[in-house]
Amino acid sequence: MEAKAGVMAIFLLEAAVSDTLIYRQVQMGIVNDLTGFQRDLLYVIAGLDEQHGLAIKDELETYYESEVHHGRLYPNLDELVEKGLVDKGKIDERTNSYALTRRGRRELEARREWENQYVDL
Repeated sequence: MEAKAGVMAIFLLEAAVSDTLIYRQVQMGIVNDLTGFQRDLLYVIAGLDEQHGLAIKDELETYYESEVHHGRLYPNLDELVEKGLVDKGKIDERTNSYALTRRGRRELEARREWENQYVDL
């Protein structure tokens, strides 16, 4: 029982001292489970003024210098919606809008902080 209590005390101490670090570690778990393409989708959605499917597709095609097929784009967008990282709305009968949720924005911020530890440009 003492060993469990000691581990619990260490965990609580870490939580008290570094609540933000623990929060960031928890948050990073979701972004780390995404594919590179899905992370790119989050970055593009965050940076575009027009956040509809074709604008997102055009931006990714410019970056990748190759065609992004609908069969790749929309299932990945839907997965980001399911994970709670992106909100999906309707512009009209054929056009959906996509916007980062607060959680999606926090995920990108956590990812950026993690990257900045290793890359100083």
